[in-house]
Amino acid sequence: GWGSESPCTCVGGPSVFYGGASFRFREGDFAPPAEVVGDSGAEWPVDYAELEPFYTQAERLLGVAGQTGEDPTEPPRSAPYPHPPARLSATAARMGAAAKALGLHPFRIPLALNAVAGEQAACAACTTCDAFACAIGAKNDLATRLIPRLVAAGMELRPETVALRLVAEGDRVTAVECFDKRRGERIVFHGDAFVLAAGAIATPHLLLASGLERRSPAADAVGRYLMRHCNAMTYGLFLRRPNRANEHHKQLALTDFYFGAPDDPAAPAGKLGSLQQVMPPAAGLVLHVVPKRVAGLLKPLVRHLPGAAGLVTRHFTGLLAIAEDQPRPENAVRLDPAERDPYGVPRAVVEHHYTPRDLAARAALVRRAEAVLRRAGAAACFSWKVSTFSHAVGTVRMGPDERTAPLDADGRFRGLENLYVTDGSALPTSAGVNPSLTIAANALRVGRRLAGVPAEAAAAAAGGAA
Repeated sequence: GWGSESPCTCVGGPSVFYGGASFRFREGDFAPPAEVVGDSGAEWPVDYAELEPFYTQAERLLGVAGQTGEDPTEPPRSAPYPHPPARLSATAARMGAAAKALGLHPFRIPLALNAVAGEQAACAACTTCDAFACAIGAKNDLATRLIPRLVAAGMELRPETVALRLVAEGDRVTAVECFDKRRGERIVFHGDAFVLAAGAIATPHLLLASGLERRSPAADAVGRYLMRHCNAMTYGLFLRRPNRANEHHKQLALTDFYFGAPDDPAAPAGKLGSLQQVMPPAAGLVLHVVPKRVAGLLKPLVRHLPGAAGLVTRHFTGLLAIAEDQPRPENAVRLDPAERDPYGVPRAVVEHHYTPRDLAARAALVRRAEAVLRRAGAAACFSWKVSTFSHAVGTVRMGPDERTAPLDADGRFRGLENLYVTDGSALPTSAGVNPSLTIAANALRVGRRLAGVPAEAAAAAAGGAA
């Protein structure tokens, strides 16, 4: 935890609520073009080849199921996916056929969902992965898949403990001050090395609340360059239920326009992003998501027929547009010194606005999503602009230039010898796919530095680790 708690303050963090999509960034994502980075100075200090073995290790640790050879932008791999994908649902098959009819190349989303019963339950193919914790423990999130193994190996887990401040002396962090909510008292932990991985909002919050930005040659960059993808859910309304089997169908993705859409004069030049299948919205969100005109027609029905919203959502299925957003310094996490949380930590203030390019990239992807949905038989389409921070990255970024990047290539916080950052805040750019697997791979890479393992040996071990 941290001073200002969030809905994802739980053991396992946001991974408990993710949908399991586990994409590798594309090779070109590590050399982002000028039309994306602009004058932000964002630059990756590593390339795909250096991270590739750790992607392989992360996929094995998370039990990712996928299929190679279909994604037109798929980067090189040193090993196949650990597991084959699950059976394709009728809904996904219908969407895939529509995409192919438009000349596109749908492929299976790599998913960290447990396919075979064993120590964990097997996925029951329900429709509640995204935004929900798995009721049977079949989602391979950190709380289910990794933390129990680490605890068994000797890791001490301290739930209900809030990190308040990192204490530094000279060029080293010496302690972290915390508050034990169960005992109602402050406690202090000492160590030789400290790893900060609280997320792209809370990590800069804790650094700023501890005054550690002042020790960095890139002090002005701490908390800045917040990215969160410019996303939109585009739903099709079908006269006949598209998912009559009521089964999981977040299975296909499209990257044909990942690096651009030259045939679309309204699209911005260069990279756009991806489309991924999503399941219908929760019944309670229907009247907030659909256009006002449609909502007005539905309200009398919902008022007089209990469960009507749920009946309506069964006629929806959709595609998620994930547009790569630009790293901008004005998008930032700052402190509000005038207001403190219950633990005495200054509250965080988050400022974020999408750029015109972000919005244009999202609009271009939405147009393609609508084309696929209509080809699949949708009678009407509508979009819901996502406003969450579920893909937040970039606020304590890595980079080769110590003046613009708070972290060096090994994830070490410049200005302090023993503080490392391993969450999404370390990513200099957001790419156009879900960032979770890249965060995991980079954390494994940084871990070899902490363990004192030479880079070559760590890469070789990563390729064969389970």
